[in-house]
Amino acid sequence: MADITRRLGWRHLRGAPTAHIRHHRGTRLLHDGPGLSFWFRALTAAISEVPVDDRELAMTFHARTSDFQDVAVQATVTYRISDPAVAAARLDFSIDPDSGAWRAAPLEQLGTLLTETAQQHALDVLSRTPLSAALVDGVTAVRERVAQGLASEPRLPATGIEVVAVRVVALRPEPEVERALRTPAREQIQQEADRATYERRAVAVERERAIAENELASQIELARREEQLVDQRGTNARREAEEHAAADAVRAEAEAARTVRLADAEAARTVRMAEAEATRSVRLAQAEAEGAREVGEARAQAQAAWLRVHGDVDVATLNALTGTRLAENLPRIDSVTISPDVLTGLLTRLGTRE
Repeated sequence: MADITRRLGWRHLRGAPTAHIRHHRGTRLLHDGPGLSFWFRALTAAISEVPVDDRELAMTFHARTSDFQDVAVQATVTYRISDPAVAAARLDFSIDPDSGAWRAAPLEQLGTLLTETAQQHALDVLSRTPLSAALVDGVTAVRERVAQGLASEPRLPATGIEVVAVRVVALRPEPEVERALRTPAREQIQQEADRATYERRAVAVERERAIAENELASQIELARREEQLVDQRGTNARREAEEHAAADAVRAEAEAARTVRLADAEAARTVRMAEAEATRSVRLAQAEAEGAREVGEARAQAQAAWLRVHGDVDVATLNALTGTRLAENLPRIDSVTISPDVLTGLLTRLGTRE
């Protein structure tokens, strides 16, 4: 809608860049172009505003397939007014000089024209297509047929309209038919889901079995390695015991050899000591024997001399000496008792000697 301002019987129009303005005064065209801005008098001006931007037209219509099933088609047509002068001549795009609003509904007329044309071509395609094929390939077929039909429609260029694009959003059957068609698909999907579940469970069971087998193999390998470890430890223990035994044997042999050497040394030392002691004893015995022999010889010589001396002395002297020696060797006598008989005998002897 154009922006119009009133000033003392004059009007000022300011158009948008997407609106093509045509200003006539009588039969004379004063202004023609998009985005114009000018002053005019309302009593003598005839102004048309034609939109030249791309516009979207959504449409929904029903069709029947070759197997007599109703389907709903949702489509969108993008169009633009490529020739504003032709469009303004064929449709009423005039605006009120005071408000700037369209006096008629030209866009609704364009929408009706496009909808009926597109619907005609879509019905032509679907009427020769069964429902199953329409649900599978109907969207593409309908879009292509509608685009070709609109492009070849002579009324659209004659009205100044250019179709930019055609899109078919959906093609759906009636709710009961759709539910009936969904049932096998849902069952198939459910079967696929069940199959996937079973396969997933089978895979899980297989993985659990593989894990259990791996764990069992790991345990077997661990047990085997533990057995090897025990054997190795036993071998190491036996080897260590053998080495200890060998070392003990070596130590025992060394100790025995040392003991034998010590015993031999002790025996040798004892023998040497015994020999030395024997030698000393022999020497001492020889010395003692030599001394005893010498003493005996001296005693013999002294005895012989004593005997020679006493042999030259008379008996009385010898008796006196014997008495003297006897007196020297007798213990101390405190008192002596001489009987008359002893004294008489002694005196007699003494008188006889005299």
